[in-house]
Amino acid sequence: MDEFPDRHAYRCLPMTIANSHGWEILCPAPIEITWNGGPRKEDLAIRALKPMPGGRSIDQICRSHFSQGIMTFHVGYLFRTDPEWDLLATGPFNAPKENALPLTGIMETDWLPYPFTMNWQATRPGRIVFEEDEPFCSIFPVMKQALVDCKPEIRKLADDIELSRQYETFKEARAGFMQRLERGDAETMKQAWQKYYFRGTHPDGTKADLHVQKLRVAMPAEYADRASSGVERASVRDTQKDS
Repeated sequence: MDEFPDRHAYRCLPMTIANSHGWEILCPAPIEITWNGGPRKEDLAIRALKPMPGGRSIDQICRSHFSQGIMTFHVGYLFRTDPEWDLLATGPFNAPKENALPLTGIMETDWLPYPFTMNWQATRPGRIVFEEDEPFCSIFPVMKQALVDCKPEIRKLADDIELSRQYETFKEARAGFMQRLERGDAETMKQAWQKYYFRGTHPDGTKADLHVQKLRVAMPAEYADRASSGVERASVRDTQKDS
């Protein structure tokens, strides 16, 4: 996002909030993965481009386990969530990676007494590199019953008079702004973009009751009495620095 002119990608509040949603687990050293396109576990080769921290082997961080071009990362942590809360694990949000797609999973970490793995699928034969401190996994908690208890309904917008009015007001304001922008109107060009959603306001100035403009998540606290099992290998960072 930083590479866009004037960092205008940050104007997309839904994207910046998503990028700040949860925590990322980082690759402890640069890893090279090559796949010849074959279906066997042996068709995927993984090697470290520098020594692993603590003298660990590459298999303790990443290995070929499921075949079919799938690379398996060990997250290095045993997670425990409160009752009725699961943990969703996926790749870093809005960060396309050449020749690799993250495989998303949801784990019942309120009872599971063992670490899970993060898996990626190679999309074609070739080379993939995860750099040192590059995130290979993003995590955030989800409630078990939230989706089950949700009952979606499809309704006609016209049946809700007030919502329909608000929609038309937003649409007209947006269309008028874009027309002025295309004509090169000086004041509109100075504004560059509408900020209704970013500010959480309607065109008439009415503010939304609940609006999040910046999401700040807490960094994990590290206990002094670290376990000696070697489970806490990977690094974790919050994602706020990228938003």
